[in-house]
Amino acid sequence: MPFDSVPSRRFQTLTVVSKCTVFPSEPSAMGDLKLSVSDLPMLSCHYIQKGNLFPLPDRPPLPSHSLVSVLRLALSRALTYFPPLAGHLLTDSKGYVHITCNDAGVEFVHARAESLSIQDILGTKHVPKCVKKLFLLDRTVSYEGHFKPILAVQVTELSDGVFIGCSVNHAVMDGTSFWNFFNTFAEVCRTGVRKVSRIPDFSRDSVLISPAVLKLPDGGPRVTFNENEPLAERIFSFSRESILKLKAKVNGSPKWKDNDNGYTNAVEVMGKQSNDPLYLSGNGKKVERILEGWFHNGVSEPAVEKAKEISSFQSICALLWRLVTRARRLPAHKMTTFRMAVNVRHRLKPKLDASYFGNAIQSIPTHALAAELLSHDLRWCAEQLNKTVAAHGDDAVRRLVEDWEREPRCFPLGNPDGASITMGSSPRFPMYENDFGWGRPVAVRSGRANKFDGKISAFPGREGGGSVDLEVVLAPETMSAVESDMEFMQYVSSY
Repeated sequence: MPFDSVPSRRFQTLTVVSKCTVFPSEPSAMGDLKLSVSDLPMLSCHYIQKGNLFPLPDRPPLPSHSLVSVLRLALSRALTYFPPLAGHLLTDSKGYVHITCNDAGVEFVHARAESLSIQDILGTKHVPKCVKKLFLLDRTVSYEGHFKPILAVQVTELSDGVFIGCSVNHAVMDGTSFWNFFNTFAEVCRTGVRKVSRIPDFSRDSVLISPAVLKLPDGGPRVTFNENEPLAERIFSFSRESILKLKAKVNGSPKWKDNDNGYTNAVEVMGKQSNDPLYLSGNGKKVERILEGWFHNGVSEPAVEKAKEISSFQSICALLWRLVTRARRLPAHKMTTFRMAVNVRHRLKPKLDASYFGNAIQSIPTHALAAELLSHDLRWCAEQLNKTVAAHGDDAVRRLVEDWEREPRCFPLGNPDGASITMGSSPRFPMYENDFGWGRPVAVRSGRANKFDGKISAFPGREGGGSVDLEVVLAPETMSAVESDMEFMQYVSSY
């Protein structure tokens, strides 16, 4: 039976087996870390809730109590590399908010939901409500990190799998830092060694650290959207082939097709690398070798200029922008907004370290009238997004910092005018590079945090190879219209 229709009694089968506080395996020597102009606006946002779904480990077979003990020990060791996650928020007498690395520990819960299976989670059209039960600190606002744990981990045993869900204060880290931590957690668990492949950078000497003070209301800020509005949530998957087809349409070039010489894939990687230093750190040498081969074999430099064309991800975003605008049946004169969260680590001069810990993101909007989106072709829509992203260099980053300093405020997350889309997360994040010792995950899922009509999160596709999954949250009537729109659905792969 599809889990969407399973009676609510099934939710009651999730039971807490044990609950404890996990402390870093070594005491922290780190001082307080001041929140930046990218951190502070997130104080009104929910905690980030992301996790991985795994089949039950069978090589070697582990009883559940042993598995949980191994995970708890690995978490303790991983926290030594991330002291802020075991701390609390602290506001000083001048109004500055800091993370105090006081080894207060993180919440760790072992739960069982033996009546639930992997198929219950993955086998439904829409994301089932049971997924929300796999995370702690539900609907907790990041300001509450003053008196609640900054990090909470829930390990839930299913009938045939394990879900590891992390809830992390959004004023403390963004998606880049989140997956850096999650990868480290998995690496320590898998290898058992104390040395890890990527050490976070806790420097606080960039333009993001400001003397401006964010004045907060008594009791702290609240989320800026309706947490109780009815919503539909679905994962739409795009295969590498369908993405290349869409990109060819947007760029108006029949040359953008899959082939056997690696050209298309390598150029795509180049485009991603130019926008993501973490992606570059893992694949740069490989692509350099491919490009060297092209040049030695007579492939001219103008061919590489294709990397500057509209990207696959911008093509998908343009498709969503037009599609959702049409599905909402907005008036022609209505101004629509497509808002994207961009990583500014590599956009600043000098650049921040790729492993900079904290929030280093800015939300950049692209505007267009509904009539413009629907009367122009897909390429026009993609070009508007492309121009916005391309223009967001060091000067633009610093202007937004200065704007915030003139008027410090929390981030107004939501869709108050009914005509906005907010794209978060990234298909470049290493969400599937989490092997805790019994294999890679089969899915990425998120909790209820920060979801409203028009919120979209991009994940790498679980099939790999450049595929993309979009977690789309819409009003139910809008979702129904989206699912019947063939301009969109022709590119969607079925699980």
